[in-house]
Amino acid sequence: MKRKLNFWYGSIFGTYWMIYSVIGSFTSVFLLANGYSNSQIGLTMAAGNILAVILQPVIADLADRSAKAGALGIADLMTVLMMIFTIGMFIFKGGGAALCVVMVLLIGWHTSLQPLFNSLTFKLEESGIPVNFGIARSVGSLAYSALVAVLGTLVEQLGIVVLPVSAETVTLMLLISLLMTGRTFRQAMRERGERERERALKESDDGESSAGDSAAGENSSDAKAAPAGKKEAAGEDSGEEKISMLDFVRRNRLFFVLNIGVIGLFFSNSILNTFMIQIVEGVGGTSEDMGRILGLMAFLEIPTMVFFSRLKQKFSCETLLKAASVGFTVKIALCWLADSVPMLFFAQLFQLVSFALFLPGMVYFTGENMSRGEAVRGQALFTTMITVTTIFSSIAGGWILDISSPKVLTFTATLATAAGAVLVIAVAGRIRKKSGKEKQE
Repeated sequence: MKRKLNFWYGSIFGTYWMIYSVIGSFTSVFLLANGYSNSQIGLTMAAGNILAVILQPVIADLADRSAKAGALGIADLMTVLMMIFTIGMFIFKGGGAALCVVMVLLIGWHTSLQPLFNSLTFKLEESGIPVNFGIARSVGSLAYSALVAVLGTLVEQLGIVVLPVSAETVTLMLLISLLMTGRTFRQAMRERGERERERALKESDDGESSAGDSAAGENSSDAKAAPAGKKEAAGEDSGEEKISMLDFVRRNRLFFVLNIGVIGLFFSNSILNTFMIQIVEGVGGTSEDMGRILGLMAFLEIPTMVFFSRLKQKFSCETLLKAASVGFTVKIALCWLADSVPMLFFAQLFQLVSFALFLPGMVYFTGENMSRGEAVRGQALFTTMITVTTIFSSIAGGWILDISSPKVLTFTATLATAAGAVLVIAVAGRIRKKSGKEKQE
């Protein structure tokens, strides 16, 4: 059961990031081929992420309040809607508003799923089966790496019709992964409930045979505790405090400041993901080169994420976040200095110690430093900051490309990333672990 649950959890990340390779990394390619300018592409990407910012807290609240549907049920519904939206990529052509609306909906819906999937780590572990987030996320990187590299070649050979076909296919695969994860989770919960009942009966029988009337009192106590155990196993931890995002920020001011630094760090990451085709063409490359560069970048995330649990045993999450901040800065600086496609390939080597280190590091850092009731809010805040970064970088990046050049864009990204790194390094060490209602310094 452990392998089965982890397999389907990993498949969620795999298919999720395969979708991103189409409607994220190849958005510029798709829209440029349909006659849109860099600024229009940037505005479309920004609008999609603004929609995600609006949707994310609403979805988080629905997942918290809906005991029946929960995160998995909501993700199922959103995935079905994405499949419907994707049909618009086949229907609408040219530089009109309709295709932009379709892309905005796809980007917004897709981005809103990420905090749900990240927080599933904690939800699935209610079954008593440990779930490895690092390995699951590395599956996402591997799947993205494989598809994005192939897409670059297919687009060169067959045209952009490949993109909507791929988007519809992998979205269907995501829906299947979600349904199978939910089925496996429910089976694991039933098995845990059965084990709890068997244990309670065994303890009851042992008590009756050894302690007589005294045992009767203990059995009564056990009987009262059993429903609570079942309730906890079902994920209904009533002792877990539910707070609004505003209250969360007030209680965790330094953590909020740390996430401001995330905006600077992820500015370069967003620029590379959104405008890589323009950066590659600026040094004489093609969409095939872009696919291979993005594929390499994603592939290099895998070793770090797979072995992150071991890294965490040797280094604190604080140290890993600081190291990743430096990695982000060096990587974008090398992209700025690059004057050929091979140099862009070389810059991606620092993905090992930038995004690949920061993402799982931040997930675990949040879990370690937030009380249990705040963990999902902390993860949602982190994801929201990444989304805010994508909004700003999309608008700014498109505008800079239309009035200047890819070199100016990567130089601007280098400055922003360096500023974010300084803030993360300065603040991370001042955040202390919380137990119950302890305050941060």
